[in-house]
This record gives sequence, C-alpha cells and structure tokens, in this order.
Amino acid sequence: MEKISLAQAKKLALLSQKLPARTVNGNGYQETKNAFEQLGYLQIDTISVVQRAHHHVLWSRNPNYQLTHLDQMVNQGFAFEYWSHAASYLPMRDFRFTLPRKHALKTDMQRHWFVKDHSLMKHALERIETEGPLMAKDFEGTSKKLGVWGSKPTKQALENLYMQGDLMIRERRNFHKVYDLTERVLPTHVDCSMPTDEEYCRYLIKGFIRAHGFGNAAEMSYLLKGIKSQIARLLQEMCEDKELVALAIESSVYYTTPETLALIDQRLNRRRAAILSPFDNLLIQRSRAINLFGFDYKLECYFPEAKREFGYFCLPILWQGELVARVDCKADKKSGQLVVHSLHKEHKLAHREEFDHDLRDELERFAQFNGVRVN
Repeated sequence: MEKISLAQAKKLALLSQKLPARTVNGNGYQETKNAFEQLGYLQIDTISVVQRAHHHVLWSRNPNYQLTHLDQMVNQGFAFEYWSHAASYLPMRDFRFTLPRKHALKTDMQRHWFVKDHSLMKHALERIETEGPLMAKDFEGTSKKLGVWGSKPTKQALENLYMQGDLMIRERRNFHKVYDLTERVLPTHVDCSMPTDEEYCRYLIKGFIRAHGFGNAAEMSYLLKGIKSQIARLLQEMCEDKELVALAIESSVYYTTPETLALIDQRLNRRRAAILSPFDNLLIQRSRAINLFGFDYKLECYFPEAKREFGYFCLPILWQGELVARVDCKADKKSGQLVVHSLHKEHKLAHREEFDHDLRDELERFAQFNGVRVN
C-alpha cells in the first residue's frame, strides 16, 4: 500500500480537478472540452445570483471559457443532458452508462419522483414525433380528453419520457428544455449497448479517480443505490491485478491509478485565488470536503434567513491549495456591479495580506466573467 501525506492528497485532488486554472494559450473551446471530459459531469444550476454553476465550474478551470461553449458542445453532439447525482451535462462518450437507469425507470424497477400518466406520455411522444422538438409550454391548452393540461402535468409527462430515455434535450431556449426524440438527437456513432454490472462499476471507479485523484467505494457510489458493495469488491480485484493502487491517507484507505498518482510531481498554482461555485465538483460531496480540506460547507440559500451563518449564496474560495474563505456576493445586472455582501475567512488562513491582494485580483476576474464590475 502506498502512503501519502494529507498535503499531497490535497494537491492530487486539485490537480485532478484542474484547479486552480492555469493560463492557457490557444483554443479556448478545446480547453473547455478537455476540462469537461476530465470532470465527467457539470451540475445544471437553476440559481442565477451569479453566473450559473454549469458555466462557473468551467470558467474556474479555463480562463478563456465563453458562455457559448456549452451550447456548442451540445450542438456538436459532444455533450448531452441527463442525470448524474443531479441534473447535469455529461460527455456523449458516456451515453451508454445512462442506459441502466433509463431501463430501470422504463420497466418500473426504479421509481421516478413523478407518477407516470401513460396516456399523457403517449400523447406527448406522438406530438413530438409529428411536430418536431417541443417545450412544455407548447402543450398548454391541448385536448380536453386528457384532462386539464396545465404546464405541471405536461412537464411531468415529458420528464418521465426524458428520464426513461424516449426523449432527449435537444437544446435550451431561455433556459427552457426543448425535448426531441432520442433517435433524432443522438449521434449515429454513439455506442448504445447496455453495459454489464462490471462495466458500469469500472466506469464509476475510473471516472471518479480521473476527476478526483483518488476515492473509496462510498464516494464512487455517491447517491447510487445497491452498488457500493459491487464497487468495493471490484476495487479489491483491480488492486490485485495492479490496475489500481491502494492509498493510505492518514487513517483512511483510498484507491487510485499509478498514472494518477504520478501527478503529485506536477506543480500546483498555489498563489492564484479561485472563487468556486457552491455546486463545484471539488466539494459537491460535503463529507469529502470536510475530511480532505477541513472545510464544512453548506449552501444556505436553502435555509431560513434566521439560520444562515454566512449568507444567502456564499461561494467557497480556494487559495494556497486550501479552502480558506467564503464570499457572499451577487452580480447585480441593474447597477452593473458585483455586490460583495460579506467575506468570511477561515481561522486557519495565514498570510492574510497576501490573500487579500490575490482575492482582489480574482474578484476582478469574477466580475468580468459575470459581465459586471466590482463595487
């Protein structure tokens, strides 16, 4: 078993996450694609206090990121929308690994949160087949035979069809989903073979290590039911076959690949501060953020105001290889300013004057990304 220090583990995790961003020369779009494939998913964010998370996460990895890049990846068949641990953009190379969930939902082996109205679903599918791509609002006022067609039941029918694989999201218009038949959206070269249980577990293991540097069965099976024991068993087998390396970090055991472990020798851009999204891939598993960085983070916009400690939409701040602060701010389009409501620094933060200088630079970059200026 290999052993690395906690400091080395943090470095490995950050390098695997492409954090902090490095200045990239050349094609900004290609760097966006590279970051997207490295991360493996982007959580889709409906909150717009600052730029939405699916854009913010890519900007955090690529200083040359443009808001058009995501639509470009979808239009070119490089990315698609589906469910990861939440609604996400996924690389098209991973399409076949969404099939087990779709099959389980379609055959009712797994329950979706919307009850199926099969009559409504049939009608919606037929309309899209005949008329082409449609949004939920395109169904309002449809045939009385199917009851009252408010947007809510229509949306539920469309979401059920989408989740079980009959429909895909062709695009978004003003952030509204545009649904179309899967066979009309899916590129012809995509592998649609159902993965075996072992293939699926290997996909989860390798994807997690690629994106996070190392992990354990609990992290690799995050929010997935009935698969943790299969992953744990396969981790042992892959170690025996020398595909993986068992890694001791303090009192915990993780797993990585020999190639990923070699990243420790690369340089980490410690001086640059990085303002991260609350939905950033680095800390979406809150317990991992606590164990690795000692950073206890909660998104308090979901809390009543009286119970908020740091603010409505506090953004974690990375500096010197550590999560050291959080800033509550808002991109106010009316005033054209990035309004900073509060800044909270962790007790462990040293060299505070240097941090303040680097954070000012990052706030300028972040404001520009949001199309505003620092107030």
